Amino acid sequence: MAKKGNKKWLKISIVMLLILLGFIVFALSELAKIAKELPDPKQLLDSHQIKQSSKIYDRTGEILLYEIYNEEKRTIVSFEEMPDYIKKATISIEDKNFYNHIAFDWRAILRAFKTNILEGRVAQGGSTITQQLAKNTFLTPERTIKRKIKELILSYWIEKKYSKDEILALYLNTIPYGSNAYGVESASQIYFNKPAKELSLAEAALIASLPQAPTYYSPWGFHIDELIQRKNYVLKQMFEMGFIDNEEFERAKNSAFSFADQNIGSIKAPHFVMMVREYLVNKYGEDFIKKGGLKITTTLDYNLQQIAERVVGEGAKRNEELYKGKNASLVAQNPKNGEILALVGSRDYFDKKNEGNFNVAVQGLRQPGSAFKPFAYIAAFKKGFSPDTVIFDLPTEFAANNPQCPLIVNFNNHQIECYHPENYDKIFRGPVNLRNSLAQSLNIPAVKTLYLAGIDNVIKIARDFGISTLTDSSRYGLSLVLGGGEVKLIDIVGAYSVFSQDGIKHNQKIIVKIENNQRELIESSTDYAVQVIEPQYAQMINDILSDEEARKPLYSGSFGLTVFQDKQVAMKTGTTDDYRDAWTIGYSPNLAVGVWAGNNRQEPMQKNAGSILAALPIWNAFMKETLNKFPNETFTKLSTETNNEEKNSTSTIIATSGGEKPMLNGNYFGPDGIIHNIL
Repeated sequence: MAKKGNKKWLKISIVMLLILLGFIVFALSELAKIAKELPDPKQLLDSHQIKQSSKIYDRTGEILLYEIYNEEKRTIVSFEEMPDYIKKATISIEDKNFYNHIAFDWRAILRAFKTNILEGRVAQGGSTITQQLAKNTFLTPERTIKRKIKELILSYWIEKKYSKDEILALYLNTIPYGSNAYGVESASQIYFNKPAKELSLAEAALIASLPQAPTYYSPWGFHIDELIQRKNYVLKQMFEMGFIDNEEFERAKNSAFSFADQNIGSIKAPHFVMMVREYLVNKYGEDFIKKGGLKITTTLDYNLQQIAERVVGEGAKRNEELYKGKNASLVAQNPKNGEILALVGSRDYFDKKNEGNFNVAVQGLRQPGSAFKPFAYIAAFKKGFSPDTVIFDLPTEFAANNPQCPLIVNFNNHQIECYHPENYDKIFRGPVNLRNSLAQSLNIPAVKTLYLAGIDNVIKIARDFGISTLTDSSRYGLSLVLGGGEVKLIDIVGAYSVFSQDGIKHNQKIIVKIENNQRELIESSTDYAVQVIEPQYAQMINDILSDEEARKPLYSGSFGLTVFQDKQVAMKTGTTDDYRDAWTIGYSPNLAVGVWAGNNRQEPMQKNAGSILAALPIWNAFMKETLNKFPNETFTKLSTETNNEEKNSTSTIIATSGGEKPMLNGNYFGPDGIIHNIL
């Protein structure tokens, strides 16, 4: 029995061995096939891959806004001319065992595999400097097993053909560092305006930080804080490897940087283009947009963009002279489909002194002042009130139940302090209806409206309309209606566009379509239209904000800036108490435009430099030149039947046992005990 068992296991072992040998033969033959497809690494020193640039166009597909990686800026320098700092920084962050492995590092591969499994994503790579050189020089960025095998074979060949110093020199002369800079010499010249041999330790560590994600970590981009953090991580690795001592580490970690002025070549609409570029990098990756030859058609109307840039520049220059407000931003959107037609993020993208590359429209969190009021009023209308409802504009203490103000009291589960706001002109008007209180931007009636509507209801409506930044309702009190929560200009323009479309929200878009180098469609915009509030409530807001007679008392001598011949336009302004932010948001049925004015570092403007003086003239200048480019349309009128239904609904929702309250329909009890009509 034992012999039979041994024979059986012998047969199984032979079969297993034959299968293994067969697999080995097959694998070797496949490797041989793959190897035949590979170039000779001797070409490495004079090999130049053809890379097709990607181009960003306006909505016509004809006006070129920007060309991504249209050329490789590269200057070859010898290994001896490269500073030791850049060599050691690169090794520290990219390949610690560079001088000890043969082409690939199994420990690094296993470590990366473990990290990626634990984090559930590709969080760490295990490629050596040699592998990266092989990939960037000879291969495509596709992530396949076959491509990885090619990379390993080429890496092994390269290690056989070249010394470690030669490989490191080739790597440092060919790797992309962003902004079309290939190699450390070009990177040093572009970012620091000096040759690589003059780089300091801190500068070398910063340049070594870039190859992982050159666009994301760009010194001229949106993530400078992350770049500095990565630079410090590189320095820490250098210290732990013994390349620098503690004194050098601390000095370099605390070094301040002076980057060269950005030279990004020919570019139109730079804030918009950089927003598009970041979108492309996040979705498709650095390599794909660098080599893919994409044609990106955006939503930008370049004719409107030129007008926007001019009026923002002229308006901000005027504000600087008169009110010490150096900056302004503008967003124009098609409310019918959510397409961004024009976007100016700051007065001058290239004004380094005033952080001109900062995109206030998209990145800035600013308080909207009274421009937030319509969201409280529409919440009140939804709750059953109407534009005719009477409210008293009188001195009011909103923590009146607390005789020892300013102790904290509760309001709708939100803590507030003693609060008694005033109107912008210090005048109290007595009984006013909601129509006039909104049109004339009266503060006390607005706070009372928020109180009646409920702060959580108002925040929910604002979120539904597209304001993405009011995430923690416990932070806000009654001052929210006067602009106590930070918003983005691009969000509030999108939110106002919902009013113009009778409560329909369209997703904002910056891309029309993207085509590959064969002009095959790889992405096109999709319109998601959602009815976020019933039409009649949006129509009430449109009716109020487009009521020229109702808003006339507020604008006084500037009233002419709010009206346009033969055009129906709704609009609202807003100013923060300290004059840091001035806003004008306005819209017609086919164009929504918002303007912010202030300072990038949020210094207050000169006293009384509010929205009517600082933002309204810029908004008017843009609307005056652009409205005639669109067909004449009017807002949908709130029908008499619908209006009556709303009033009846109001009477039903809010009534006393003795009948409906007269204030809900425009009446109120006077001191004489007689019912008066507000009109």
